[in-house]
Amino acid sequence: MENYFDLSLEEMKSYGYKIVDLIAEHWDSMNQKKPVPEFKTRKELDAIFLQEAPEQPTDANEILDFVMQNVVPNSTIASHPKFYSFVPGPSNFISTMSDSLATGFNIFSGGWLVSSAAAELEIVTINWLLKMYDFPVKKGGGIFTSGGSMANLTALVTARRRKCGDDFSKAVIYLSDQAHSSNIKAIRVLGFKKEQIRIIPTDFEFRLGVNKLKNAIAKDKLEGLQPFCFIANAGTTNTGTVDPLDEIADICEAEDIWMHIDGAYGGAAILSKKGKRMLRGIERADSLTVDPHKWFFQPYEIGCLLVKDASWLSSTFSEKPEYLRDIEGNESEINFYDYGVQLTRRLRALKFYMSIKTYGLEAFRKAITYNIDLTEQVEDYLRKSRVWEVVSPATLAVVNFRYNPIDKQYSEEEIDKINQEISKKVMDSREAVFVTTVLNKQVVLRMCLINPRTTLDDVLETLQQCESYATETLIAK
Repeated sequence: MENYFDLSLEEMKSYGYKIVDLIAEHWDSMNQKKPVPEFKTRKELDAIFLQEAPEQPTDANEILDFVMQNVVPNSTIASHPKFYSFVPGPSNFISTMSDSLATGFNIFSGGWLVSSAAAELEIVTINWLLKMYDFPVKKGGGIFTSGGSMANLTALVTARRRKCGDDFSKAVIYLSDQAHSSNIKAIRVLGFKKEQIRIIPTDFEFRLGVNKLKNAIAKDKLEGLQPFCFIANAGTTNTGTVDPLDEIADICEAEDIWMHIDGAYGGAAILSKKGKRMLRGIERADSLTVDPHKWFFQPYEIGCLLVKDASWLSSTFSEKPEYLRDIEGNESEINFYDYGVQLTRRLRALKFYMSIKTYGLEAFRKAITYNIDLTEQVEDYLRKSRVWEVVSPATLAVVNFRYNPIDKQYSEEEIDKINQEISKKVMDSREAVFVTTVLNKQVVLRMCLINPRTTLDDVLETLQQCESYATETLIAK
């Protein structure tokens, strides 16, 4: 039978070299590009892309050229030094190439006997993370996932199974009003009703109100309900805030409640001295989400869930279908399809392994420390300005502020409109990715500075651009 997908060795090398050259050139010239693509409507993109699937072949280089002309330029550059919003994806070149290896060899990372080295790499890198967070290495475990959303879902499935068994009709779960939306999604996916969810208000620093949590738990117990899980924040997306982890751990231990910490954003700060102090108590969690594709500088997708006892995962997710009976391995050999939702899994551990082995942990430590220091420098600049007001201080590389000049009097509605317009004009300029969020019912500008390529000059250029846009907006009024 003819193999319809074969290329010659020379054709494969030529095509592959071209792609590697394009990626390397992109990394080399990234700072000179605009991070935001020109805006195109659905109608405009349909005109470019919307075609029937072709019956006949097209030259591979022609398709590659089309993609480089129409797909890549119409995608935001998440690794750009002026990508300030959401949580940037700084990535690194070694991990990018490592992902190409994992995909190129199409390595299955589910079962030990199919790809034992892939499973071993995941064990090794998970152990590195367990040690970072002072989780027990011998008993603890974890799994790499597509991202924090899947890691949080996996954690909550495990918590429900361990604490509630098959009947969760009276179970109650608690989280703060600053918890990431992925947790709410996970709770809905698991079939909890709205009445089983408690959103605990945060204080003026956006940290969980511990007394409010205690009151909510006490009230639910008096009503015959079962408090079973609390989701704490270790670096919220909005403000970088860390909840009082030690105090929460005390409550969870006293009430026999599963403590899950969502450190998808801020967990990597454990590598810096300042971050480690802020994350004190993180080691007391039952489960912890961290996202290497955020502040561990990995390309998408790689999230991670760590647990104090690996058997919690296997007892929750393990199934023994007859078609897998020949690849089970022995007790010391982990089948990661038993640790989470996915059976078919790509090799996510390779990029994490190769980048840490290549650069060394010290490079990651310095980069994270630099990010935290840079954000504090930006806060210092904002506080010395007559036009900027800091709304939420620099916390784990996130700072929130708004344009509100001290020598002018504007209503809250006017200030909101000015800051919204600043963000719109910056995005329209394509010079930076810089959008708003809402804190205390105020529209604020938010910077997340976890890219080690971002300099203070980059930020100051953007702030000066913002100031000029604010002036234009006020003149136009």
